[in-house]
This record gives sequence, C-alpha cells and structure tokens, in this order.
Amino acid sequence: MLKARIQDDMKVAMKGGDKARLGVIRLILAAIKQREVDERIELDDEQVLAVLDKMVKQRRDSIKQYGDAGRDDLVSAEQAEVEIIQGYLPEALTEDEITAIIEQAISETGAQAMQDMGKVMGKVKPKVQGRADMGAVSGLVKQKLS
Repeated sequence: MLKARIQDDMKVAMKGGDKARLGVIRLILAAIKQREVDERIELDDEQVLAVLDKMVKQRRDSIKQYGDAGRDDLVSAEQAEVEIIQGYLPEALTEDEITAIIEQAISETGAQAMQDMGKVMGKVKPKVQGRADMGAVSGLVKQKLS
C-alpha cells in the first residue's frame, strides 16, 4: 500500500536526518489521517492518491500566489514540497495519452455537447487522478465538446 510506503519513508527520513523531507511526509500522513478520521474509514491507494493530488494542487495555487507577490523564498519552499509529494504519485500522463482517454470517454458516453461534460469527466477522472492536472484535463474536455 502507498500509505505504508509513505510511513516507511518517514522512518528513513528520521534516521537519515532529512528534516525537509520528514516535514513534508508528516504533512502527507496528517492529511491522510485527517480524512480517515473525518470519514471513519481506512483509505485505499486510490483515495490516498486523491489526497496527494489535492495537496499538489494546493501547493501549485500557493506557488502562483507567492510568485505574484514576489515571494521567491516561499515559492522555492512550496516547489520543494511539490517535488516530494509528486514522488508518491504515478508517472504523469502525456498530453496524447490524456487526449486518448478523453476521446474514449466521449465515445463511451455518447457525449456531444457541453451539457455532457459531467458524464465525460466522471469517466476520465478515475483514469487520470494523480497523473494529470485536472484543470488542464477539464480544459481539454471543454475543447473536445465545443
């Protein structure tokens, strides 16, 4: 399980004295634990990926805001966190792979217009979760349906 791998990496970071990595891993485990407590469930790998994906998105938003404010010190700190979190996400999909998944979902759902976007995203999201920026995927789906 992904969660067990993250916990093992925390132990390695503690023993190795890698404080930056340890801090990020603790943030990841805290986010996972928070969701488990809130929903009273044990998260599986897919749900852990969703948590990690959300964390990356939050940091990308922070990077943009810090960049706009000229806070390069904070931008570099957030980027370092993104790199560590992305180490637990599956390899990113190429744009061609994303397009193929979208086209397959459109043909499966019979989508023809923008009002069918929810159906298409429902098919696409599980396949690309954690492997692509959902905002970019949404934009590609809009392009295909308009």
